[in-house]
Amino acid sequence: MKIKGRAISRGKAEGEALVSTEAIGFLGEVDTKTGVVVNPKHPLFRKCMAGKILVFPRGRGSTVGSYALYQLKKNGKAPKAIVNEEAEVIVAVGAIISEIPMVDKLEKKGFKLIKNGSKVVVDGNTGIVEVLR
Repeated sequence: MKIKGRAISRGKAEGEALVSTEAIGFLGEVDTKTGVVVNPKHPLFRKCMAGKILVFPRGRGSTVGSYALYQLKKNGKAPKAIVNEEAEVIVAVGAIISEIPMVDKLEKKGFKLIKNGSKVVVDGNTGIVEVLR
């Protein structure tokens, strides 16, 4: 199933979805050396985002979160791509400077169609997200 959205950061990636129903703050909630969510109150606690298609509603927190996302990329622990319900500036900037494909504002409630473990293709050039299974 192909779902049209808004392209935020260019590039294309395919992988397994890691889905959160809550916002993520990359500064303090994610260990930039491991890619693991370290906030015990977050639904993704102890989950690793490295190499996954990270799907979450929006970012939150400090502007340093953009740099934390960049550190994840430099450390080889960043998500392959990001899909947001609605992008906010901190995550968008982090994705762009880290060259992580990113799409938001999926039509037809497409955000809710992506399930944890789904195989997903994110095309940040066209804004298309394809759920393969």
